[in-house]
Amino acid sequence: MAKHPESGKRESSESSLMEKVLFINRCSKTVKGGKKMSFSALILVGDGKGRVGFGFAKANELTDAIRKGGDAAKKSMVSVTMDGSTIPHDIAVKWDGVTLLIRPAPEGTGIIAGSKVRSILELAGFKDVMAKMFGSKNPINQVRATFKALESLMKREDILAARGA
Repeated sequence: MAKHPESGKRESSESSLMEKVLFINRCSKTVKGGKKMSFSALILVGDGKGRVGFGFAKANELTDAIRKGGDAAKKSMVSVTMDGSTIPHDIAVKWDGVTLLIRPAPEGTGIIAGSKVRSILELAGFKDVMAKMFGSKNPINQVRATFKALESLMKREDILAARGA
């Protein structure tokens, strides 16, 4: 299994969406005639204004895997709750073997996070957030944990309304 580093961002034609290749995995299967290669790609898509999505796709050609992953990412885009340039509250999430802690940060702090989480937060449009990942280094599980955390964020007013205060 070969791990490739993150590639640069790429502008998409659809309403200024940014696309980023997070992870590429090359798989090899030994068959009668030799080795058969296939690729899987983990792709992020975001607009920098509170919408972000990810897609995971497999194909025999790398370009096909990236294209399919980008299409899947555009279909799975979600809106995230923002509080200015940060998140509204602390959140801790567990997904499979990953534990993720995300906290709001004062203005001017920047994004303090590992590579996968940082990419997601940047494409979502956050500017000041601190995040720490514990446990598994599996990129797909890290991305899923981050999306679970972002989807469960709520504004202060919504929480107070739900409590009836």
